[in-house]
Amino acid sequence: MSLFSITLQIALAALAISMTMAAIRFFMGPSLPDRITSFDAIVANIIGIIAVYAELTGNEDFIDVAIILSIFGFLGSISFAYYLLKSKH
Repeated sequence: MSLFSITLQIALAALAISMTMAAIRFFMGPSLPDRITSFDAIVANIIGIIAVYAELTGNEDFIDVAIILSIFGFLGSISFAYYLLKSKH
């Protein structure tokens, strides 16, 4: 096992811990903007996990999945922001 492989496994563990903390924030709230921000953090962590896993396994097909997920995460963020803007008026 190389040093790079160990580093990737440590990165996976750190991303998993970060995603768990974002999930706790998502469920605890207290406001809708907090939940939207934590949803963005969860999506970013999932993208990171997919990218690290793709490098760890050597399968570059997962990178396409990460790119598509980032597009959907961005569109979700934009739609939530649009909803917040419309609900304030």
